[in-house]
Amino acid sequence: MRLRKFGLGLVSALALVASVGMAHAKSDIVVAMQLEPPHLDPTGAAAGAIDSVLYSNVFEGLTRFGPDGSVNPGLAESWEISEDGKTYTFKLHEGVKFHDGSDLTADDVKFSLDRARADDSQNAQKALFTGIESVEVVDPLTVKVTLKEPNGNFLFNMAWGDAVIVAPESIADIKSKPIGTGAFKFTDWVQGDRIDLEKNADYWGEPAKLDKVTFKFISDPTAAFAAVMAEDVNAFVGFPAPENLPQFEADPRFQVLVGSTEGETILAANNKLPPLDNVKVREAIAHAIDRQSIIDGAMFGYGTPIGTHFAPHNPDYVDLTDNSQYDPELSKKLLAEAGYADGFTTTLKLPPPSYARRGGEIIAAQLRAVGIETEITNLEWAQWLEQVFKGKDYGLTIVSHTEPMDIGIYARADYYFQYDNADFQKLFADLTAENDPAKRSDLLKQAQEMISKDYVNTYLFQLAFPTVADAKIKGLWENQPTQATDLTAVYWED
Repeated sequence: MRLRKFGLGLVSALALVASVGMAHAKSDIVVAMQLEPPHLDPTGAAAGAIDSVLYSNVFEGLTRFGPDGSVNPGLAESWEISEDGKTYTFKLHEGVKFHDGSDLTADDVKFSLDRARADDSQNAQKALFTGIESVEVVDPLTVKVTLKEPNGNFLFNMAWGDAVIVAPESIADIKSKPIGTGAFKFTDWVQGDRIDLEKNADYWGEPAKLDKVTFKFISDPTAAFAAVMAEDVNAFVGFPAPENLPQFEADPRFQVLVGSTEGETILAANNKLPPLDNVKVREAIAHAIDRQSIIDGAMFGYGTPIGTHFAPHNPDYVDLTDNSQYDPELSKKLLAEAGYADGFTTTLKLPPPSYARRGGEIIAAQLRAVGIETEITNLEWAQWLEQVFKGKDYGLTIVSHTEPMDIGIYARADYYFQYDNADFQKLFADLTAENDPAKRSDLLKQAQEMISKDYVNTYLFQLAFPTVADAKIKGLWENQPTQATDLTAVYWED
């Protein structure tokens, strides 16, 4: 009897311990980031903060980027490519539903791609879709996309956040109430504070391990440090105060991940605004800038110098930093040759990230040393998008382009830095039509060299991506092959 009673007591005690353990198992997470999205439609704005919250979590495309940058099946479980490389036939997963309960069909894919390429499209990456000749619904789960010309990047393009699939009935409210097919549903947005997501119980794929996600927006680096130290947030992706990272690394409560990004950080120039329309002036600016002092002073050593708009971790990267090495005397000589021996004044408009605000002060001082004065204006993200990106009302600006392998923006004469070079446009058209890997590699190298020698912009550094998180959190992306905080595989370790 004693053994029996003892056994029952032991079982009860174990059950109690298990229930207590289960009660304390965390299934929610608070993730902080610096920038708040201006709205929640990834197909309708250039702000990477939208994808940072919604990519893969709420919205999905036909293909998707993995944490290593690979292009994987998304809503399309498979596809066939015609022999001439112009027709892609996608087979959609069966049983996929939007968060409002409606079925995903080929009609939604057709609507999404036609909307993105329409004349009145507001898609920030409309160029991804201009090569589409037609989109045809074959049956409810099959869609055929015919291109005007072969495009070796098409599956890659379909993985961008700008190419996610949306339903026509959701468009009216998509900017405030996004409805996707992802592993999490949108539940609430308290502007200026947070966005809440919850687990999608009817998700078609591998279900999320978390039940609730809160994205918290903390723009000030000092406040970011305080929030993480106080454990008010569980993770801070893109932590904005790199000087604090050693302190977190020494604290066993935290883990620090420092990954690479697709973020080419540049001092962008308005190529159609005098005197920046003069290539010698742009070259003079490039030689006036000491990249390493910006990396050290603004990023506390986190960043890789670049000499063109291409990620150093890409196998086709060419190191062209010597084209714009720091040489103030050469800078002054070039300014004199261009007719600006006494220098000139231009604007320097800075968005909120630390690399821009901190780097801007350093760059202003370096330009002043060669006779170029800058009128600094600090802008909020929405203002920067309106004035600089859309309005082209600026001389210089600092921004990190986090879209994957986006050198094609230099083929767009109406892009915000207004580089209009027919030779580059022809080169990129050839690259787009080319499927042979060796030939594509050669063309990519030529493209990098052309924009470097044209000094379209001053190329500063490849943005590092530090994340500080609770040591028990697993599954966070270390690198940023696209601007995303994919939480679909994130969980708490017991």
